Formats: sequence, structure tokens, C-alpha cells
Amino acid sequence: MKAITYRSFGAASDVLELVDMPTPDPAPGEVLVRVHASGINPSDVKLRGGARPGTVMQYPVITPHSDGAGVIEAVGDGVDPARIGERVWIWNGQWQRAFGTGAEYVALPSEQAVHLPGTTSFAEGACFGIPAMTAWAALYFDGPITDQTVLVTGGAGTVGRYACQMAALGGARVITTVSSDEKATHSGVSEWINYRTQDVIETVMDLTGGAGVDRIVEVDFAANQAASLSLIRPGGTIASYASASQMKPGLDFYGFMFKNVRLHMLIVYQLDAAARRRGEAQLGQWLEQGALTHAVVPGGGLSDAATAHQMVEAGQKLGTVVLEV
Repeated sequence: MKAITYRSFGAASDVLELVDMPTPDPAPGEVLVRVHASGINPSDVKLRGGARPGTVMQYPVITPHSDGAGVIEAVGDGVDPARIGERVWIWNGQWQRAFGTGAEYVALPSEQAVHLPGTTSFAEGACFGIPAMTAWAALYFDGPITDQTVLVTGGAGTVGRYACQMAALGGARVITTVSSDEKATHSGVSEWINYRTQDVIETVMDLTGGAGVDRIVEVDFAANQAASLSLIRPGGTIASYASASQMKPGLDFYGFMFKNVRLHMLIVYQLDAAARRRGEAQLGQWLEQGALTHAVVPGGGLSDAATAHQMVEAGQKLGTVVLEV
């Protein structure tokens, strides 16, 4: 099979190679998926670049990308043979594993290949493992959000756009922050704030009659901590999945404590099994209903992997960069 690999950290154009590798056999409890689409997330390109502090190559050869979608072609012992031929989307393909979805085939535990409705394309399915499930967990990990007011920071981002949709589907009022009219349109939210030209705190308070918000889905905890503390209602929740501006921010502990705020520092790779099953079921229901729209950015084929990684690093795209395999 053809696969993208790298043997050391570095620039995409320097370390990514398209090579021939043996097609894997599914071990007991695993499925073999013929990959049709491979999603590229910021975490994939950061890992390849060695950007995480203290990061070392965990394996001699790595096939990148955690997200993808395809068709099950074979199953290992203990897996129902009826799954052969099933369309699936994949999560944690390259989380604590050497071989992810950046290949024609991937073998992985059966539960990591989730049913993909026929109404949803493989390219769309390659957006679910990290962006869609992060959005779901940030909103629903601790229960329903009906009648809540939710602030989604960065509503044009891959996670933020899904969060805006999912919050509305759950019966919440949605407010988002963006940096341009184009991104406001991309977010799909009618109540939006341009954080470059407007005062976020003042505007949110005006929109909510001074009440603030019940929940914040946060794209940069450090950058927005002061605003979040001002805007969150007593007893509210801030679910943050990144803090890129400052990886070790100082915490206004007593400010949050006296508002009885719940801080949820979220990484979807570590989502517990019960929560993940709830999220998969809800996502599947929305897909069957055609309730979600998806922002797929075509990245070419496997041979275009380096250029696709550079697109993600540039940060100018609106959506998830996906390789067709």
C-alpha cells in the first residue's frame, strides 16, 4: 500500500515521504479500513514538526493523521464479520500509535471505526474525530444545554464552527467571536462579535442584558481569561481545548472560585469511553437528520501531503484540510 511517513521531526517538505509499505493485517479486536479520506488537524502538523515541548520520536517510522474515513475490508478475531463493507469514520488513528490514516489502509481497534451514514461523504467523515467530537464534548460532556446562553470563541475555526451548530441544535442561544465579516458568515451564527473592532465584554453584556453567559467554548484560554471571567455567570462552565498564546497561563483562581466556575481543560484524545459513545450516538443522529454542515478544504491526494500540511500551518483556510486517498 501507499503511505505517507516521516522518520524525524522537521518541515513537511523535508520529512514527509510517500512510500510503499505492507498492507497491515487486523489483529484480534481490530478492523482493516480502506481509507478514502484522511483529515489533517493542527495537532498532526505540530507533532510532525516536533513543536511540543519535550517531544521525541516515539516510533522509528510514523504514518500521520488521527482522523479519516473509509470502508472496512477485513476484521480480526472477535469482530463481527458483518462489519465488512461498512462505511466508517475513524478517531485516534495515530494517537499513541505509529500508523495513522495517511495511508491507503489502516488497522485499528474496532471501536475506533464508527458507522458513517451513506448521506455523509468520506471527506466529511474525516472531520469528525477531532473537530466535531471536541465541539460535542465542550458542550455536552456534563449534560444538556437547553436554554443556556453559549459563547463560542473563534466560531469560524474547525472546532468552533461545529460548536456553533451543535449548541443551536441543543436548544442554546449562541454568540460567537470572529475576526472578519467573512468568518462571521462561515460560522453561521447571527449573533457575532468582531473581536478586532468591538469590545467583546461590553457587546456580550449588551446582548445578554448584563447577565453574561452560561458556558464558554474556548479556543485560547490564556488570551481570553480576563474576558471569560467577566462574562461567565456564577456556576457556569468554561470548556477550553487550547491555549496557544500561552501554554502555561497564570490562573485567576479566586476570581473563578468566587463565581463557582467549572473549568474543563479538554483534550478529545482522552475522552472516556462512556462519553465518547454518547457523543458518537448524538453525532450519528445529527448526520442521519442532515442537521450538520461541514467545512472540507480539499488538500489533494497522498502525494500532496506536504503542501496540505503547509496549508494547515499557514492558518488561512476555513475548514479541515482533507486528503482524498
